[in-house]
Amino acid sequence: MSKFLFFVIILCPAVALAQQVADPSFNPSIPNPAYEAGQGPVIFIDEGHFNFHTKEGRYKAFSTLLERDGYNVTSYTGEFEPDRLALGEILVISNALNELNVTDWFLPNPSAFTETEIETLEQWVNKGGNLFLIADHMPMAGAAEDLASRFGFKFTNGFVINYETQGTGYFNIEDGTLFENIITNGRNPQEKVSQIATFTGQAFDIPEDATPILTFGENFVNLLPDTAWVFNDQTPREDVDGMYQGAYKEHGKGRVVVFGEAAMFTAQLSGAQQRKVGMNNEVAPENYQLLLNIIHWLDGII
Repeated sequence: MSKFLFFVIILCPAVALAQQVADPSFNPSIPNPAYEAGQGPVIFIDEGHFNFHTKEGRYKAFSTLLERDGYNVTSYTGEFEPDRLALGEILVISNALNELNVTDWFLPNPSAFTETEIETLEQWVNKGGNLFLIADHMPMAGAAEDLASRFGFKFTNGFVINYETQGTGYFNIEDGTLFENIITNGRNPQEKVSQIATFTGQAFDIPEDATPILTFGENFVNLLPDTAWVFNDQTPREDVDGMYQGAYKEHGKGRVVVFGEAAMFTAQLSGAQQRKVGMNNEVAPENYQLLLNIIHWLDGII
């Protein structure tokens, strides 16, 4: 086994995933909130599909940030139904899983959503709903593959690793891996983001009518194991240069944002050393602004 692969395994053991907790000290400045407290639209965070990230769990910092921006953030439990979805403006789905993979992170990775739910979501977006779909490395990418494909995105159910840093990915305007667009520019120059960090995740292809946000360079490799976090010299791998980890598009009267990495929008303390992972990490000072900009675009205020 190569030194690189061995490093990845000991860096991210399954036990560490269970030790990820929200960082209660994360409280970045929001100089210009979108709404007065509690006056903004309803944002649902999906908790009905064995989600690894939930409003009061690993996405606590995510939900708190949006509440401080004036939004009403609430959990969505159970299956997706038209009448219930109509009560919200934005739906966030982060790292949903099929029940088969809740504790067993190996192939196969069936869909987290029924065909009826996928059809319901597509119709909801087409009529004006706004979807923020986040699906990390396998098995989460596999669990969201069918839903993503309904909007034209093709997921790869693997682990994208920056082999120079052996983990964290850096994307910036200067080298063209972070695109300048309506989302990254924000509502004003103070909200413009110039560098973003991600923490592993997956790569995907985007449809022609989508606009990229993050694209991979030649220093990334996609590992495709049959068991999460288990790699060896025989693990299939593929080039992801030119593939994407973030993009957005309009769909009918609604909007869709898709990201292939979830930790970048958390603020977590990981493991016994309480290592900061996500928006609270010193290498990711602009991640929280990107999150706000994404929500503002989905909301239609930029």
